[in-house]
Amino acid sequence: MSAVPSIIPISELRQDTAGVIKKTRVSDEPVFITQRGRATAVLVSTQSYERTQYELGLLRAIAKGEAEAAAGKGEELDTVFDRIDALLAESK
Repeated sequence: MSAVPSIIPISELRQDTAGVIKKTRVSDEPVFITQRGRATAVLVSTQSYERTQYELGLLRAIAKGEAEAAAGKGEELDTVFDRIDALLAESK
C-alpha cells in the first residue's frame, strides 16, 4: 500500500465511476470515498478483497488454535503441518 492513500469525494466517483474502478483494479490499492469531508467507504479490487478474506481466515484459524492450546486441547503437530500445507497449496 502506498504511503499516501487515494482519497476521492463521492461526487468524483459519480462523475467517473468506470475510471475510478479501473484505477483501483490496476493499482490494486484501495480508494477511500468521502462524503461531506468524512470517509464513508473504501473501494478495493476483487483480487485485494479475496486476498484479505483469505488472510483473515488464516488469522482466525491461528486464534482458534491458540485458544484450543490454552484450554489443553489440540492435535498432533504433523496433522497441523499437513493442514497448513494444504491451505498454502490452495492459495497458489
